[in-house]
Amino acid sequence: MRDVLERTIRVWLEDPESSVVYAEEVDGRWAVRMAQQARDFTTVWFDVGERSLRYEAYVIPDVGPAAHHLVLLRNMRSWRVFFAIDHEDSILLRGRLPADRVTHGELDLVLGEIYDTVETTFPLLVEIAKSGVRKL
Repeated sequence: MRDVLERTIRVWLEDPESSVVYAEEVDGRWAVRMAQQARDFTTVWFDVGERSLRYEAYVIPDVGPAAHHLVLLRNMRSWRVFFAIDHEDSILLRGRLPADRVTHGELDLVLGEIYDTVETTFPLLVEIAKSGVRKL
């Protein structure tokens, strides 16, 4: 699993068409940074476990119940990633692949879904934060 992840990260970094601009291993996890249009960058953390590969990307700090409502609705469209709220109520994207599904193609789909989800949801979350809307 780790070998597939590391090879895939190298391919992303070497591909001029890729949005991946930086990657490094930090304390046994891989941080992969993507350039985005909706915001400057998104960092996806990949954590190789014994039976699965977990991934997570920070989206925005707590901006209230309206944002939580929006991301729960967006979860119904997700396939490989889902929105979650951490212990500080910050909004994250998370997911997990079983070891036997970790392939270059599947990792491309994961990264693409994270990219697309941030692109389509982040501007709405910022608008909610600016407007002070508490409920949709």
